[in-house]
Amino acid sequence: MKRVLVLGAGMVGKPLVRHLLKVPDFHVTLADVDEQKAEHILQNDPKGSVKRLDVTNPLALKKEVAANDIVVSLVPYTFHPLIARACIMERRSMVTTSYVSKDIRSLDAEARESDILLLNETGLDPGIDHMSAMKIIRQIEEQNGRILSFRSHCGGLPSPEANTNPMGYKLSWSPRGVALAGTNNARYLQDGNIVEVPNAMLFSHKWNLGIDRIGTLQGYPNRDSIPYITLYGLEGIHTLVRGTLRYPGWCETWQFFVDLGYLDTQERDDLHGLTYRDLLVRQAGLKSTTDIKEALSKRLNKPPDHPILKNLEWLGLLSQNALPPHANTLLDILVDRMEEQMQYAPGERDMIVLQHEFIAVCDGGRKEKTTSTFIAFGQPGGDTAMALSVGLPAAIAVRLILENKIDERGVQIPVVPGIYQPILDELSGMGFSFEERKRRV
Repeated sequence: MKRVLVLGAGMVGKPLVRHLLKVPDFHVTLADVDEQKAEHILQNDPKGSVKRLDVTNPLALKKEVAANDIVVSLVPYTFHPLIARACIMERRSMVTTSYVSKDIRSLDAEARESDILLLNETGLDPGIDHMSAMKIIRQIEEQNGRILSFRSHCGGLPSPEANTNPMGYKLSWSPRGVALAGTNNARYLQDGNIVEVPNAMLFSHKWNLGIDRIGTLQGYPNRDSIPYITLYGLEGIHTLVRGTLRYPGWCETWQFFVDLGYLDTQERDDLHGLTYRDLLVRQAGLKSTTDIKEALSKRLNKPPDHPILKNLEWLGLLSQNALPPHANTLLDILVDRMEEQMQYAPGERDMIVLQHEFIAVCDGGRKEKTTSTFIAFGQPGGDTAMALSVGLPAAIAVRLILENKIDERGVQIPVVPGIYQPILDELSGMGFSFEERKRRV
């Protein structure tokens, strides 16, 4: 019997856990500080058990890691180094769906010495995006092609029929994670030049993309694209951009949130007794006024019916309701409004859109554009496309590791064929496949 410890019973955990429970001779322990959340996922499955665990308790964590054969960490990324160190001590491999942090990367030598694999970025984005990109890169290189440009975009969105609110967004993963993603700096390579994007200007760097069957979406840069030149083996490339996809209008409103400081994570003691309107008046530098729409219109130099103003009102930031008592930061307040307004209604579906665009010089000097598109929809009343796309690749990786079908050790992401090819093959059998188109340019 192989024993899997899954840490975290959040929004994307269910498909991963349910998939592993179907594997013969696997037992899954789902650990969380909230046992009820874990029990809801396990649904009394006899091959699973629930454990209440605080991962910041080193002795309790070490004990649980030692009692299992592998660890999957779905808790916030800040806890991954604690868990990874416990895995190194107990010689247990670990799988996460999070970006590799500097702290995790620094553990590479220790992980190799313990003969374990710390496999990160094994979800959707990051995860499937790496795997599918590397598959095409390898195909082009095997045909003696040279890649000039690579643009990759991914987004979790409401399906078109569920796109019913003015913000064009509903929550299929942590609202705090969505908000915090807007605090990142970004870099990308455009026509041979590195473009530096400070977080204060992140949402002002935007562009439109046409997606078959979906229409026009809005893209903006996702973190630092430059390291992927080396990770993907694309030295000499002219353009490399990794971006996030949203429905049009998202970036304009979020740039306003940034400008007014709503993504600030600093704890404050001056929020008590304020209303949402009071706070907006203060953050926008307005005089206290009852006609806040007109004042904001002048502040933005936009007409009163501009979408940004409509979005602020819809989100509740103009209301006279008191700020939530638990809010200690401005980001807490924004997250609270997102949780209130951006939920999926029963029966609505979410959607994943992931698209790669390669331009390569092929034999004979001709240029060819390869477009690879993945679109997935959630199950009405069932698993979201986000949970499936994040959870299933990680679950497959866990099984492959326990079956000794992955040889790599140390800190890794899925950019080598021995990791990404079997995962992609299995996902394809589940209906998670890409549509590829090629044309001369």
